[in-house]
Amino acid sequence: MATHGMVLFGHGARDVRWREPFERLADKLRVARGSDAGAGPVLLAFLELMEPDLPTAVGALVSDGCSVVTVVPVFFGQGGHIRKDLPALVERCRGLYPSVEIKCAVAVGEDEEVLDAVAEYCLRQG
Repeated sequence: MATHGMVLFGHGARDVRWREPFERLADKLRVARGSDAGAGPVLLAFLELMEPDLPTAVGALVSDGCSVVTVVPVFFGQGGHIRKDLPALVERCRGLYPSVEIKCAVAVGEDEEVLDAVAEYCLRQG
């Protein structure tokens, strides 16, 4: 059975506190995936200003035995970074690790269930 790792891909920021919600999300996913057979590690990666970058994170998953990696862009919309920068990075990773299946999800903010959850949050605010 293939080991399936996951990379949560964010923009990055100069303020280290910016990564805290991403770390909490990764922790939640690790717990949720913990008992699933074939579920590999969940790592963070960033486009800029923070480490690791996407090729480094994918490399760590490959070193950990993952043969399938899904990149989940934790962006609210499909701006230039998601339309241009991310596909180029994913292709670079595919070139570096040709034996690994590397998938890429759409930005989380493009998912209707995510938008429903955000709408519920907004409604709770009054």
